[in-house]
Amino acid sequence: MPSSEVMKDFREGHLHSGKKVKGKKRNIVKNKKQAKAILLSYLRREGKIGPRKKGKGKNHSKKRVAGK
Repeated sequence: MPSSEVMKDFREGHLHSGKKVKGKKRNIVKNKKQAKAILLSYLRREGKIGPRKKGKGKNHSKKRVAGK
């Protein structure tokens, strides 16, 4: 599927998460943030945007202070 159809499928309720596996049911994406993450994945695969930036995550932004 081209990246231009990802959000359209999400709005119509046809966007699924994960790969097709014979005999297993895939979940329908209901979260807009997850749909955007899938869209970014498709755009990276097509070469329309660059790779993810490596940086500090949420948990690494605060400094720990030693106790007294």
